Amino acid sequence: MTVIAAPDLLQMSQVELDDLFRGAVPGPIPDGEGDGTVIFAPDEPIAEIAAKLAHLVAWKGKVFDAASGELRNEVGPLGDLAIRAKVYRDTSWFDGNEAIILDYSNTSLVAQWIRDEIREVAPGLYLGIVYWEHDKILNFSLQFAVPGT
Repeated sequence: MTVIAAPDLLQMSQVELDDLFRGAVPGPIPDGEGDGTVIFAPDEPIAEIAAKLAHLVAWKGKVFDAASGELRNEVGPLGDLAIRAKVYRDTSWFDGNEAIILDYSNTSLVAQWIRDEIREVAPGLYLGIVYWEHDKILNFSLQFAVPGT
């Protein structure tokens, strides 16, 4: 597994992000807090600014409870825990291979049309795809602390 960091993903093109996701394995279902980065307009000058702005005012990441198979998003400027999802392994809509699915369909009124898929692309770093219904709309990353580093 190549060692990359979340900021590196902002410099990649959409094709490179897709290839990275396609080549990755799901990894373990995360447990604990993952620091989030929205990847909007990858490989464009606005990508880093958009990511920082989104982190500041809208979405800070996700907190996983692997034992219960659930997560909550950290939203708003204060990182309030909201918007629950079920977490499980299943077939990716992107390429038909296994991914970790973050399913909001039965847990959230505001996000019931959303489905996320994540795979580990470096130790503790997950690349995600956001779907609105079945349409791929956005990428994101989650960085988790790696024990011993």
